Amino acid sequence: MEFPKFLLGDNTDYPTAIFVVHTEFPRFIINLENDEVEWLEEFSKEDEKELEEEAENLIVAATAFYDREVSRYEE
Repeated sequence: MEFPKFLLGDNTDYPTAIFVVHTEFPRFIINLENDEVEWLEEFSKEDEKELEEEAENLIVAATAFYDREVSRYEE
């Protein structure tokens, strides 16, 4: 099964949280309410350096995805 790069997540146990799931490597879930990121991958020391450089771009892309999705609901 193929998934989109980003998915929106919602859970009634966290009524104010908005989750964006990044489904490609490196997989992660970000809670846009507090910008907390949970990585779904194990990283080696070599990967950590590359991840630090890429993490900011991925988080910006996740936020842009959310903004785009919300704007489509408002139309």
